[in-house]
Amino acid sequence: MNCASAVDMINDLTLIGLITDNIITPTNAKRPSDEMIDRWACTAALGEKDARAIAIWAIRESALAAGIVPASIQGLYMACAEGKWGNKTVPAMNLRGWSYNTIRSVFRAAKQLNANMFIFEQSISETIFADQPPVEYTAAALAAALREGYKGPIFMQADHDQVNAKSYHENPEKEINRLKEMMKKQIDADFFNIDIDASTVVDLSLSTVEDQQRLNAELTALFTAYIRSHEPKDITISLGAEIGEVGHHNTTAEELRAFMSVYPKSLSKTGKKIEGVSKISVNSGTYHGGNIQPDGTLAPVNVDYSVLSTISSICQNEYRMAGAVQHGASTLRGDQLAKMPVNGAIEVHLALGFNNLIFDHPSLPQSIKDEIRDYVFANHAHERGENETDAQFLYNIRKKSWKIIKKKFWELPETIQNDIMNSLQKMFYDMFVWMNIQNTFDLVAQYTHIVVIHPHIPEELSRHLKNRKS
Repeated sequence: MNCASAVDMINDLTLIGLITDNIITPTNAKRPSDEMIDRWACTAALGEKDARAIAIWAIRESALAAGIVPASIQGLYMACAEGKWGNKTVPAMNLRGWSYNTIRSVFRAAKQLNANMFIFEQSISETIFADQPPVEYTAAALAAALREGYKGPIFMQADHDQVNAKSYHENPEKEINRLKEMMKKQIDADFFNIDIDASTVVDLSLSTVEDQQRLNAELTALFTAYIRSHEPKDITISLGAEIGEVGHHNTTAEELRAFMSVYPKSLSKTGKKIEGVSKISVNSGTYHGGNIQPDGTLAPVNVDYSVLSTISSICQNEYRMAGAVQHGASTLRGDQLAKMPVNGAIEVHLALGFNNLIFDHPSLPQSIKDEIRDYVFANHAHERGENETDAQFLYNIRKKSWKIIKKKFWELPETIQNDIMNSLQKMFYDMFVWMNIQNTFDLVAQYTHIVVIHPHIPEELSRHLKNRKS
């Protein structure tokens, strides 16, 4: 698939009416052709700097013109908190390096099920190892929706905006500012759903549970206030908090109540009425990416569903929140995932299962699989854990090869791309059924507040138009 140059992009925009007589005219825009959307998506991911910026802007504007609007899931979650719907779990999917084609598979599965209760999310680490800033990820999702004929809200989410405990204790102000800067970039990229994760500073050595959770709650309140001060007019960004690191000890009701005894008080110190978080991430026995055994196979995971049920019940009945969020679930069996809705999980985070399907797909050429392996062993050996086998090391780290391998995926023969996309579509279809989100278009529409926010015109586009006129 060929990317476009900046000149190519401006010619495309003129052809569809986004530019008329060198003036930007979004209201005149026609839908770009399928070939054009594919080329723009490629340019947004791999193009040279100017063309990339123009392509991202063009995708965002064309999506809005087609009725595809980035939105907050806040209204839907508040309706759940009030008991207006239930027994459904929202899948939040981290889709990394081959995002455009992977997300096209999401929309194909969703169309089969009349579903749109799902989130596209991205952690800060993924922006680095996939070399995919938030605005590029947004463009991939919007381009995929446009290509597949979707119309409606798109939920983009920042996953694990996480405090680095070591950096915080060395220099609190610097670490806080680092996260604030990232949150601003996410909001500017239409991430109207953000998960704040200060669970890393929980200190279990302190004598009371409230003291253990205090710094977590105070930092979560600080970031809540910051996000509220930067959210766009008429949009209430959906916020989540985390009270127990995934992969550590299971979360308790006492920890939730301890967190909530501090968090609202910290918010009130601002002197303003500030909307708090609408969900709580917990640990219930899972691991991010699964627990890989020395032979490279996944160890069985015993999920304590009572944690989800108990925390969700307390969230709804005591704190006007939608419920508990389950992380580290990608590698669970289908029958395990199907227990999430009936146990009150409001949201489940899914990532590595999709990555595994793509990297292990039988249609993916062995030469690419070998290149992924060689890159990991040559460039990330310092990250290898003590006594970690080759199979464990490769499994845990190969996601970090996306920055050097994603161009190869764009260049795969169409038949191979289609094989992988068809397998992904089947995986998404099954997950959506397990999450019980089929036939959710009307429900999402009823409780989602749509606000159209046009992206800033990039300097690169303005400069090229000026040079073109002169």
